Amino acid sequence: MNLYRMLLQREADDEPLRVGLIGAGKFGSMFLSQVRKTTGMHLLAVADLRPDQARESLKRVGFKASDLKAKSFEAALRSRQCFVTDDAMALIKSSSIDIVIDATGSPAAGIQHVLACCEYGKHIVMVNVEAAALAGPLLARKAAEAGIVYSLAYGDQPALICEMVDWARASGFEVIAAGKGTKYLSNYHQSTPATVWSHYGISEADAKLGGMNAQMFNSFLDGTKSAIEMAAVSNATGLLPASDGLQFPPCGVDDLARVLRPRSSGGVLAHRGQVEVISSLERDERPVFRDLRWGVYVTMAGDSEYVRRCFKEYGLVTDPSGEFTSMYKPFHLIGLELGISIASVGLRAEATGAPIAWHADVVATAKRDLKVGERLDGEGGFTVYGRLMPASDSLRLGGLPLGLAHGIKLKRAVQAGVPLRWSDVQIDTSEPSVRFRKSMEDSFAKEVNGA
Repeated sequence: MNLYRMLLQREADDEPLRVGLIGAGKFGSMFLSQVRKTTGMHLLAVADLRPDQARESLKRVGFKASDLKAKSFEAALRSRQCFVTDDAMALIKSSSIDIVIDATGSPAAGIQHVLACCEYGKHIVMVNVEAAALAGPLLARKAAEAGIVYSLAYGDQPALICEMVDWARASGFEVIAAGKGTKYLSNYHQSTPATVWSHYGISEADAKLGGMNAQMFNSFLDGTKSAIEMAAVSNATGLLPASDGLQFPPCGVDDLARVLRPRSSGGVLAHRGQVEVISSLERDERPVFRDLRWGVYVTMAGDSEYVRRCFKEYGLVTDPSGEFTSMYKPFHLIGLELGISIASVGLRAEATGAPIAWHADVVATAKRDLKVGERLDGEGGFTVYGRLMPASDSLRLGGLPLGLAHGIKLKRAVQAGVPLRWSDVQIDTSEPSVRFRKSMEDSFAKEVNGA
């Protein structure tokens, strides 16, 4: 509340929030479409490896050619225009920028950008949930030490889930479960970029015409993106994954309180306080009635007869006992909502979700039998998918984090369905993102293992 009023004041004072975006893909373009109409914000710069394509994206969402004439960060500041560049590090270093958005999707780049923001005193909004899953807890700690805000991106499901959890807890409710919806069947874990389009009901030719990235779309289908996003939620809220990872139970919005309750009470949860993703498909592939494929939810408990009576009086749908109820949001608007993070970070110095500890990890898991010498191809590819597990289990296993399972060779054969270990692969331990991840494992080992 009051963010818009505060933005109006920044505009009246001629002190807009000065924003730099790294990565002008789909998420970034959706943000671009809104920021040009948001009072009190100035999109000062966009950095993209393909600056000409970034300019086209800007024009496509409503920017005029005259808005893009600035030849430097300083010129963009003076003229209230946007400077387009291919140099992300120059954007972070610029004294003209207040807040940086990383929308790259590259874990290695995300780590580099956050550390640079720490060095140059820039708040950072991480659309890059891949980097958050790989090393978010240590990145957030480094940001706090540097006196900057590290934030998940509002509009993406993890930040919306964190908001719902915060609302429930601030209202005095015990959070039983929180998560999101997706389209899931168990065989999707074996999906590859060669098979993905049939699951979406799209022909390969139409996907190519639409410029759709098969590997990216496959990461949503094969369960990897769900694991990554739930790791971010777990690390930001303290809600824990089940020891056997995500179960993807079929569930519609009217059944949230019945399904997303502990097994001891008749539900599917391994414990109270769990992250879980629900499927929009029944196991026999029938559509779930009133599914939550695009939305987020929280289930919570009423701890007294009085509260349970209030649930009933005010029309909340509960489980048969009346103890558990739920709230949900049926949609998320991705980059169209990102301005909430920008405003919260810039005006209140508050994150819209950020890691508080290392509770959950995403470990690369074989999609099929993998042979010695095969090269892994990462998120959404042909070789591995991401499995959510407690961080303590990942450490005991020596699990290979999904964010590093790209472009490296196997030293050992791994059977289908088996999580990979660091010891299974040839990996360059001097590479910065590898060193940073190893540093996080060392830094958090005692906390994770309860020592």
